[in-house]
Amino acid sequence: MLYQSIVEATELPRIIRLEDNLYGAVFSLMKLLPARFMIDRAEASGALNPRTTVIETSSGTFGLGLAMVCRMRGYRLRIVGDPAIDKNLRARLRGLGAEVEIVESVGETGGYQRARLNRVAEVCEQYPDHFVPGQYDNKDNPHAYGSAAELITATLGGADCLVGPVGSGGSTGGMASFLRLTEPDMRLVGVDTHGSVIFGMPDAPRLVRGLGNSLMPANVQHDAYDEVHWVNAAETFRATRELHGTRSLFMGPTSGAAYLVAKWWAARHPDAKVVVLMPDEGYRYQDTVYSDDWLRASGAWQDALPDRPQQVGDPGSAGTGWSYLEWRRRTLAEVLPGHSSGSGLLASGAAI
Repeated sequence: MLYQSIVEATELPRIIRLEDNLYGAVFSLMKLLPARFMIDRAEASGALNPRTTVIETSSGTFGLGLAMVCRMRGYRLRIVGDPAIDKNLRARLRGLGAEVEIVESVGETGGYQRARLNRVAEVCEQYPDHFVPGQYDNKDNPHAYGSAAELITATLGGADCLVGPVGSGGSTGGMASFLRLTEPDMRLVGVDTHGSVIFGMPDAPRLVRGLGNSLMPANVQHDAYDEVHWVNAAETFRATRELHGTRSLFMGPTSGAAYLVAKWWAARHPDAKVVVLMPDEGYRYQDTVYSDDWLRASGAWQDALPDRPQQVGDPGSAGTGWSYLEWRRRTLAEVLPGHSSGSGLLASGAAI
């Protein structure tokens, strides 16, 4: 098959059988799919023209996906990031023509994410003709995953359960909405980490990047999830290493966390067809997740994984290790009465 660009050739996942009833939707760079889709929609609506500057805040893979698309289509791109963008990624972004600015100081609330959003607002004032994709509140993010859902359906005939990491809510929520068009009872299992506000925990520093959030993304549809798991950093990194060591899948840590949960869930439901989303490859993490020295220095070394998670009755009881809650397609306010779902909500037009 002849592809017209590397974007077209790599935006969809490979479907790989991992266990008798467990399948991986393995992406090289999952955020490439919504990046391309958002640019398509912006062009169609007239929000983008050759003079438009694309401005986005990202600490990793969405920025890279956007840089690839903007380079292919000739758009100027400014990325506002934070120190999570390591020197190799910065070099790659700049090699693709993106202008990269690193925010060094955190905000009083919302950490680097709020500080980046504030800086994006300042940058936008410099460019009268600009477009902010806004992956965390742009509905084109979840809508982008229709083609990936079609691939899963065509390959496997659908799924009984979808497991995936939650950061923006776009991939899990979007994929589930399409798959449920033919399988309305399909279960959706979200994987988060401790210190993330998405499913009701208080904000705290997180060592795992790309998983969870310090602010509430508008694209997270809480009532789409049947079950929520919290996996800590050491468990995430050990699972990522085991995914590579046992399956030869060299993936990033969000894939490892999702695999840990999906493997356990599939074993408990042997008659169910389970699909796990694996968002990106492991090359960015060779000096961190795949480094014994870094893991030990970071206090994130773990010799073995727990056999099972601890079931809890509410997010506040999740403790510090792998745990899960039967979410049962409830809103955040239904799970935590009195909780304001708008607290810390990412502003419309903003992005991370």
